[in-house]
Amino acid sequence: MSFFSFGQSAEIDIVLNDAETRKKVEHKAEDGKKDKYFLFYDGETVSGKVNVTLKNAGKRLEHQGIKIEFIGQIELYYDRGNHHEFVSLVKDLARPGELTQSQTFDFEFTHVEKPYESYTGQNVKLRYFLRATISRRLNDVVKEMDIVVHTLSTYPELNSSIKMEVGIEDCLHIEFEYNKSKYHLKDVIVGKIYFLLVRIKVKHMEIDIIKRETTGTGPNVYHENETIAKYEIMDGAPVRGESIPIRLFLAGYELTPTMRDINKKFSVRYYLNLVLIDEEERRYFKQQEITLWRKGDIVRKSMSHQAAIASQRFEGSSSIESKMQAQAQAQAQAKEDGN
Repeated sequence: MSFFSFGQSAEIDIVLNDAETRKKVEHKAEDGKKDKYFLFYDGETVSGKVNVTLKNAGKRLEHQGIKIEFIGQIELYYDRGNHHEFVSLVKDLARPGELTQSQTFDFEFTHVEKPYESYTGQNVKLRYFLRATISRRLNDVVKEMDIVVHTLSTYPELNSSIKMEVGIEDCLHIEFEYNKSKYHLKDVIVGKIYFLLVRIKVKHMEIDIIKRETTGTGPNVYHENETIAKYEIMDGAPVRGESIPIRLFLAGYELTPTMRDINKKFSVRYYLNLVLIDEEERRYFKQQEITLWRKGDIVRKSMSHQAAIASQRFEGSSSIESKMQAQAQAQAQAKEDGN
């Protein structure tokens, strides 16, 4: 907008070069609503165009420079005045001067480091965005465009099973076992519950997935627990020696990878919580942390593609070597025949 609504003003639009082909994913905003954003991964180039459209034809737009930034930042809701930037890149698009007509500027941020996953939580938000700015004396013209970043992982080398016991002396003894401790976001939790001793009247039993978000440091630490999933194991009294299988599919729930001490600002951890309720409405709990990770299919594809190229090179080099060996043998044979 221009001062006192006269003079020249402009609109900014940011368009990615691969907007037609790049995948979009749903991401929750701070108000809880979901929208679709372009998806990026760590190390990918971010490039596109900044379109500056002048609103009033025939009038000039004076400016102190035009730039675009790529920013990754963490915002703690209890400290909204401070934005903690962990990525900050700037490209100058135009020096101070004036625009006499609408103009398009190209930009490219090559192999951008995006170390953390985009996240919107109860008390914290981690976001990546492009910000184009036309600097002016009175009021800048600014346009922001959010993107979403997913962090990919490969299959963990160590993935031991979980074994735990719940016991009340002379009343209850339960063992439960899960097939592993680390799960990708589309995985299935497979387990079994063994009732070794049951002398209390258990009427209900369930497993919950609890997300615990921790923000801040020192005296300003906040913990928010959210129950993501409830899985009813049984409704009724078990008997001694009984075992109950568990199959909990994670794909249907809103989960993120486990995040530990992100930029020393926040953590997101997940727990399996076993809950027993007896006929007197007493509740018994046993909690165990699990690790969630995002399956790196794209990483695998790229690695397999590189491996294929490497094997082709190897086969090509070996075929060249065999040809050279055959030529050398033929030359040696010709010499012998000549002698």
